[in-house]
Amino acid sequence: MLTCGIVGLPGAGKSTLFNLLTGAEGGVGFGAKRESRTQVASVPDPRLDFFVQMYKPKKVSPAQIQFTDLPGFEAGKGREFLDQVRPCDALLLVLRAFESPLGENNPVGELNQLSGELVLADWELVEKRLERLAANKKKTADKNQEPALRKLAQALEEGKPARTVELTEEEAKALEGLELLSAKPAVVVVNLAEDSFGQDYPARAAIDEICAENLWPKVEVCAQLELEIAALPSEEREIFLADLGISQPGIDLVAQAAYKSLDLISYFTVGEDEVKAWTIRRGTNAQDAAGKIHSDIARGFIRAEVFHYEDLREHKTIANLRQAGLFRLEGKEYIVQDGDVMSFRFNV
Repeated sequence: MLTCGIVGLPGAGKSTLFNLLTGAEGGVGFGAKRESRTQVASVPDPRLDFFVQMYKPKKVSPAQIQFTDLPGFEAGKGREFLDQVRPCDALLLVLRAFESPLGENNPVGELNQLSGELVLADWELVEKRLERLAANKKKTADKNQEPALRKLAQALEEGKPARTVELTEEEAKALEGLELLSAKPAVVVVNLAEDSFGQDYPARAAIDEICAENLWPKVEVCAQLELEIAALPSEEREIFLADLGISQPGIDLVAQAAYKSLDLISYFTVGEDEVKAWTIRRGTNAQDAAGKIHSDIARGFIRAEVFHYEDLREHKTIANLRQAGLFRLEGKEYIVQDGDVMSFRFNV
């Protein structure tokens, strides 16, 4: 399961975004209790909806993302909370782009501050590791670990994120498990005012430039407005979203950006018992994809029966796919494509 940590300054709307993404309640506002919250959200996928309509399964299992919402932190404070999202696969950096009694609307400054806090938290972690190595007289650690840590420490002290540090294969292996925040993929979420949504705003160009430099996907949402709309009956919700020109809700945009940042895709298993989305990394072969379901399937892999969502949508039935030559058998080295529908032949 993909895990994302939500990080931002006080008043940026992190908790509102968390509630929107997960359907949770409470925890919103500057005076909210300073504790993290974790909850799992289903990833909306129109392809899954298509399969459900076709197969009418007893069970539906969408892909899922686990979100952790951290309390807002101020400069030099709250880095202890950041340790809670070190295990996360990716980070959501939430920026306030709306007026607030909390102070100046400065999303560019917030983005620079957040990036700096991640670097500083990593520097503190690396320094502690170096101190621990110095105190370890037996020196049982990997011989490549200390020089790699010193290389990281120097870059981090200069304000450079860990992802910019060039490490040899041996150094990277020695640092496995360090979970550096400034090396993680990140998605920048700009939380807009209602009257700015879908419009240009002063900070957009500068934020786009920073995101391009860091290879960070950017998503623009109006979390409070979408949260209010999400509470409406489904038919009213669709009307309001259409009137506001919102073609995709926030959860869709955030999930797509998070998947892109981690180079993830989904394949599907379908049938009357269950329709399920499976999350894998792009470039995964059929045997490894089978292992997501069960290790025995990968171990005894014989062949994969494969067709694609787009082909089924166009040709309507499996029989038509077979006639068109679009239902095929693939071997273990076949590279799974986003939207593939698969079943596996195996023998153990």
